[in-house]
Amino acid sequence: MSKTTCTNCGNENAATNKFCSRCGYALPKIETEIPTSNFQQHSLESKSKKKNIAGLIVGLISFFLVYWAVQHFIFKAPSFDTQLNALASEINKSCPMMIDQETQFDNAIAMPGKVFQYNYTLVNIVKGTVDTLEIKNYIIPRATRNIKTSPDLKYQRENKIALKYYYKDKNGDYLFSFTLTPDQYEN
Repeated sequence: MSKTTCTNCGNENAATNKFCSRCGYALPKIETEIPTSNFQQHSLESKSKKKNIAGLIVGLISFFLVYWAVQHFIFKAPSFDTQLNALASEINKSCPMMIDQETQFDNAIAMPGKVFQYNYTLVNIVKGTVDTLEIKNYIIPRATRNIKTSPDLKYQRENKIALKYYYKDKNGDYLFSFTLTPDQYEN
């Protein structure tokens, strides 16, 4: 059994005592090495390995989540709506322009649901002074033929975009509109 010597009076005390049995002075602490069994050592190593594996798994999951987020949000292909908006912007660079003596092409707008709208002004017409149904019936077959044959409308044809035509009079008042869907211009 080991003993501890009091630093105050020199008395030898049992190592388990905290205070000297003669003077009551606090005894110095003796640090003893407690041998660990093989089972305890193995348990500690096992816990350490599990922590390392858990850290590795969390790290890999984090890496793949960041990789996916970067690919999805930064490098994703432009959406179809974005492409239509870009097409409208490109067309609008040359607008407004006169198509003929009666018709001014004002601009193009990409609409939701694969609809592309063309806005026109009939520059010599005032609402209420003409038969808009007659004008509409005159324009629809020509617009349909133009969609089928114009190289400028190839993208719209290939992507089966509905084309909406919106007409107003020289004062900016609505006259009429019509939409040509892919099933109407593909026949």
